[in-house]
Amino acid sequence: MLKTDKTLVFGASLKPQRYSNMAMKSLSDRGFEAMGFGLVEGTAYNLKITSNLDDVQGVHTITIYMRPSLLKPFTERLIGLRPRRVIFNPGAESPETYPKWEAAGVEVVEACTLVMLATGTY
Repeated sequence: MLKTDKTLVFGASLKPQRYSNMAMKSLSDRGFEAMGFGLVEGTAYNLKITSNLDDVQGVHTITIYMRPSLLKPFTERLIGLRPRRVIFNPGAESPETYPKWEAAGVEVVEACTLVMLATGTY
C-alpha cells in the first residue's frame, strides 16, 4: 500500500552508506511516496533523485540531510513548495531559518527521520 503524503529527501545520495539513502530505503520499505533531491540524479530503491527542484510537486514533508551552509540558497524555494512539515536531521539543523518556515505555516521538527520511521512516529 502506498502512503500518499509525499516526502522529499533533500540532500539525497545514491551512496548506500549515506543516511539520506537509508532514509529513502526506509520510506520505500514502509510504502511512502518519496523522491530525492541531490547533486547527482538517479534512482534509489525505485525512487527518483532529481537535481532540479522544478521536478518537485505536491510535497507533504521535506526531510533535510544537507548542512545549513549548502541549504541556505534553497530555503525560499523549499518553502515555496508549501510542505506541511520539514524535518531537520542531525547535522542539518538550521535554527536561523525556522522562523521563515513557521511563518509559512510549516511544522518544524528537529529529529532523525530513520528513528521516526523505525518507531512509528513519522
